[in-house]
Amino acid sequence: DGAPRGDALIETLEALLHGFSIALTWQNLLWAFLGVTLGTVVGILPGIGPALTVALLLPVTFKLDPIASFIMFAGIYYGGMYGGSTTSILLNTPGESASIITAIEGNQMARRGRGAAALATAAIGSFVAGTIATALLTFLAPPLARLGLAFGPADYFALMVLAFTTVTAVLGSSLLRGLTSLFFGIGLGLVGIDLQSGQARYTLGTLELLDGISVIIVAVGLFAVGETLYVASRYRRAPQDVEAIKGSIWMSREEWARSWRPWIRGALLGFPLGGLPAGGAEIPTFLSYGLEKRLSRKPEEFGKGAIEGVAGPEAANNAAAAGVLVPLLTLGIPTSATAAIMLAAFQQFGLQPGPLLFTRAPDLVWGLIASLYVGNFMLLVLNLPLVGIWVRLLTIPRPLLYAGILVFATLGVYSLGNSVVDLITLYAIGFVGFLMRRFGFPVAPAVIGMILGPLAEQQFRRALSISQGDYSVFFTRPLSLTLLIVAALALVVPVLLDVRAKRAQARREGAAQAG
Repeated sequence: DGAPRGDALIETLEALLHGFSIALTWQNLLWAFLGVTLGTVVGILPGIGPALTVALLLPVTFKLDPIASFIMFAGIYYGGMYGGSTTSILLNTPGESASIITAIEGNQMARRGRGAAALATAAIGSFVAGTIATALLTFLAPPLARLGLAFGPADYFALMVLAFTTVTAVLGSSLLRGLTSLFFGIGLGLVGIDLQSGQARYTLGTLELLDGISVIIVAVGLFAVGETLYVASRYRRAPQDVEAIKGSIWMSREEWARSWRPWIRGALLGFPLGGLPAGGAEIPTFLSYGLEKRLSRKPEEFGKGAIEGVAGPEAANNAAAAGVLVPLLTLGIPTSATAAIMLAAFQQFGLQPGPLLFTRAPDLVWGLIASLYVGNFMLLVLNLPLVGIWVRLLTIPRPLLYAGILVFATLGVYSLGNSVVDLITLYAIGFVGFLMRRFGFPVAPAVIGMILGPLAEQQFRRALSISQGDYSVFFTRPLSLTLLIVAALALVVPVLLDVRAKRAQARREGAAQAG
């Protein structure tokens, strides 16, 4: 048994070295640097999280070759993840739910004059966790990809159903809202010509829609346009005060001692949870915060600016970002909103992530993984000395910021096909995205439904074609049956738990009234 494992390890190391030979060319280093810089700059802007950052900059990468595009994209992804911490700490405005914990402790540190130390522990923790998580990605992705080769059409359909149900159940305030968002996205994915019958579907007689609606238009519309309209509508309610940077950007010896263990614990917590279906970064950041509070020698500081409450969750957040790439690259399944947009980036080059990607496009996959190490180092070098410059971005007047985002999104989408229909579609979907945010409908299931819906349809038809129309193929294969059972549980269990909680609440209220 040892020989095959040793061979696999050597193959992985050789592939990684080949990836570094691609990522370390001066052109790709330039694209990586541009990516981390753009990702950080846009991610720092108030109210803009990684998903919106990646969606907004997605059209920028369209004109590059695939390898350069994804190396730049990796930089944008990691840069956007880090940029949100600056906004959370200095402005108390988390760009996404995973940055809420950072805002709680980081902003309190900033108010006490230790904002620079909070930003430093966030930057170094992101680097440490990102490096650990990328190393885990390097060695876990190839065996998982080989496992994925055993999947047949029925298994892939069941896996996509599992992705639909878990993402729908976890993202959003209710199962009904999540399912509504999901089916809206599936409906968008069905627009265009049916690949098997050649019939036009839902095109409303418009020639431009025969090729379908571009995933980029949907991603930019729902995230960049919809989110910007929503944030702008709440402009006067949002806090405006930016905490000034005081003192040295370096941490004290005590702050170093209190940070390094949370960095490692956060990384080891964030990576596996980020890789689970619908795991995302929210759960590990909250778990990391609770763990650090329990283990801290000074628990009384939590809520008042404990540095462990920034170091651990930020490390977990960045490790989860790498964990998300495992199911995306090996199975083609996005487990977060940002991963869904990255899947759209693959599709714009005609690539489908999954087990075959490692054999069909090894230069791209290993160049991308190697660029994560490079981009992670660039972020550390870039962000520590330039904290003062990034802080000035927070003083941009909000109306100018929101107008600039809309102009950038418009130009980016129009450059894809020079089509007015694309712009009308962009703003129609953007308005729907605004309404979804306004009334509490999660946006991520719509993007995931748009991308995976047509793929699930193809695998469903393919499975039925192989079985000559026998629907039992989905229940006789052990793997597909197991995945469908887990998908059913993902839908049913939250409902049962909710009913149970309501009944318990009703009994408590009844007992209180009787007493």
